[in-house]
Amino acid sequence: MGAWCAGDDEGSPLYDPTTEQLVARASTSGLDIGAAMTYARDVGGPALRAMTFAERGALLAAMSKAIHAKREELIEMGRINAGNTRGDAKFDIDGASGTLMFYAKLGESLGDQRLLMDGEAAKIGGARLVGQHVLAPRPGVAVHINAFNFPAWGLAEKAACAILAGMPVVSKPGTATALMAWGLVQAVVEADVLPPGVLNFVCGSARDLLDHVEWSDVVAFTGGADTADRIRRHPRVMDVQPRLNIEADSLNAALLVPDADDATYDCFIRDLHREMTQKTGQKCTATRRALVPEDMIDEVIEDVGERLQRTVVGDPAADGVRMGPLASASQLASAKEGIAALREEADVVWGEPDGGPLTGVEQGRGYFQTPLLLKARDPDTARAIHDIEVFGPVATLVPYDGTAASATAQIQRGQGGLVASVYGDDRPFLREAIFGLAGWHGRVVVTDGKVADRAMAPGMALPHLLHGGPGRAGGGQELGGLRGLTLYQQRCAIQGNGPLLARLLEG
Repeated sequence: MGAWCAGDDEGSPLYDPTTEQLVARASTSGLDIGAAMTYARDVGGPALRAMTFAERGALLAAMSKAIHAKREELIEMGRINAGNTRGDAKFDIDGASGTLMFYAKLGESLGDQRLLMDGEAAKIGGARLVGQHVLAPRPGVAVHINAFNFPAWGLAEKAACAILAGMPVVSKPGTATALMAWGLVQAVVEADVLPPGVLNFVCGSARDLLDHVEWSDVVAFTGGADTADRIRRHPRVMDVQPRLNIEADSLNAALLVPDADDATYDCFIRDLHREMTQKTGQKCTATRRALVPEDMIDEVIEDVGERLQRTVVGDPAADGVRMGPLASASQLASAKEGIAALREEADVVWGEPDGGPLTGVEQGRGYFQTPLLLKARDPDTARAIHDIEVFGPVATLVPYDGTAASATAQIQRGQGGLVASVYGDDRPFLREAIFGLAGWHGRVVVTDGKVADRAMAPGMALPHLLHGGPGRAGGGQELGGLRGLTLYQQRCAIQGNGPLLARLLEG
């Protein structure tokens, strides 16, 4: 409601996952979250809807610059509260500022419009009578419940689309790693670049947040499937039916095609290593299953193992460390439980399940899981590898017989995902793989020898392309350029005198 407000109890502790030292507390106890929601709707909403797309885009550009100006402070917050290496923290923060700037430029390109035309006008009778579909801002508030793993990027990617579409935001970060999100919002508030009510921040327990949603609101959630299910079943959500967008679990797969050329094979190895170790494997887009031709399994184990061997794990502040701890004690416990389940049907082929060597860490301290590569014993009868997402530096190799039909059938057992990636140069195989995977995923990344040297790893979510996926992945969609705005817009058909409507709908 335009001011920083403190909770009235000790709240939830936030720890440094390397040292287990307390770094902050977060509380919403005693705060009137319903009043905050009303403030966003009644103050922030009208201010945004009165603006053109170009003006809203300018707000996003100013947010991006404010975040970039505090980059070093935010990097340190990521280290002490999320166990980020400098590279991992930069990945998060630069993803946030970059996504905001992408949508700022998109707003600039849309100019002085306040509504988007949705297709061409349709003639419905006579010479002048037409119907024109438009996309208008929904008159509520966008409630964003974000995951712990990307406290900066997760907040910014949702906020960018909502604000450009014309909806104010109430953003609630994952509590365990909320320090960076708090620092980001502080940077924006200190820069004084937003009208009152446009960006609202609730740090700590969600408490009664969902009790105050209205039909006109949007609820966008990123996190675990269990929490997603509770949101879907929340009595108020079921009663008033706000628009709901969910991103949940995803057992993303990478598929190596037989006879891939050297550049493509090297890219597969490089990307698998990156997706296992970047952010300590705590990415919703990280590769969990790697489909490899049976006769190439040993080669892949050796080559991935060489890269993992060079990956120094430990205190992210120590020289040479390339991977830090998991974000919290609960995340470590969950990862250990998942690894035990995977080992019922897969063998460890690289790494130490109980933990390998660490650099710069006090014995017995920290929430560390060193990288672990497994291989399925019998992919056809295995279930856990297709059902359990270990949110950490863990991947399972799945041997297959070299045919696209066999590989895609195994990947489909993941019941829908965010991203699948295919590495190869065999065009008939690639065509069959695309058709076998597209209906099961929000994104399919195809890498052949001609793009392997500059291809982006599949875990990189780009603002240009959709982020989300069907089935287990939650069925939601975010980003995707202009498509990212549609979650926050109402499609309306305007009928009438064509020339008159054209003049009325300008600007």
